Amino acid sequence: MNEVAILGAHMSIAGGYYKAIDAGAKVGCQCVQIFTKNNNQWKAKEMVDEDVEKFQAALTRHGISHTLSHASYLINLASVKPDLLEKSIDAMVIEVERADRLGVPYVVFHPGSFTTSNEKDGLKRIVESLDEVHARTESLSSYPLLENTAGQGSNLGWQFEHLATIIDGVKNPKRLGVCIDTCHTFAAGYPLGSEEEYEATIDDMQQTFGVEKIKAFHLNDSKKEFGSRKDRHEHIGEGEMGTEPFRLLLNDARFSELPMYLETEKGDREGVDFDAMNLETLQGLVVA
Repeated sequence: MNEVAILGAHMSIAGGYYKAIDAGAKVGCQCVQIFTKNNNQWKAKEMVDEDVEKFQAALTRHGISHTLSHASYLINLASVKPDLLEKSIDAMVIEVERADRLGVPYVVFHPGSFTTSNEKDGLKRIVESLDEVHARTESLSSYPLLENTAGQGSNLGWQFEHLATIIDGVKNPKRLGVCIDTCHTFAAGYPLGSEEEYEATIDDMQQTFGVEKIKAFHLNDSKKEFGSRKDRHEHIGEGEMGTEPFRLLLNDARFSELPMYLETEKGDREGVDFDAMNLETLQGLVVA
């Protein structure tokens, strides 16, 4: 394994949290992302001490030190509906609590959708919601990471300025970081294809929210064309992005200590696991 990039993937917790770590190690992951509950349900199965112990034991057994949790897709911290907003805040608090209990440092979440309101008001609701989440989880070590989005519909977070507005607006910005998704960045209209374009996009991040806020990356190619505003992940090098953006990112010393997680399709091709295939492609792009 190289020492330039920390590479892994999202893994299923079916059968137990520790199973995600075992599965990740089997395909060569150095880091693993999980859901701590069913991502399409509000309710969550109770976490017990045995879950935590087996999870931590698996991390030690496989030498995996970087983990990440992804919050439920149902959460919308920008919702105009009071009941859904309250439910989303409560759910986000639970996500942070569960991650903290497992020893997972960050919870990635999609900022939210303004639906029938507008961008400005939606961002304001996200800031207010995060202030409440922070207040209720301030004693914990784990905290949320804003994920940039592709910009479908009324989704917020596709412009770097959205992320900056949220970070600058919360009362405790130290408890809020960023997770950059390559597919979403490309789909949102930020070019990455050449060294010049890549540097310009990273500079844009620096000028708006600051690259030091980035704590993780999602590595996904895009099924859809540049600027499509559509979130459709593809295997590395098999989509519209090609391999060059990934080569540039993987060899960028500024991000050498950050974990990078695949969120590509599960399955296999001629007996070769997709995650193993994508990890091998990424490893091949790293300059020794």
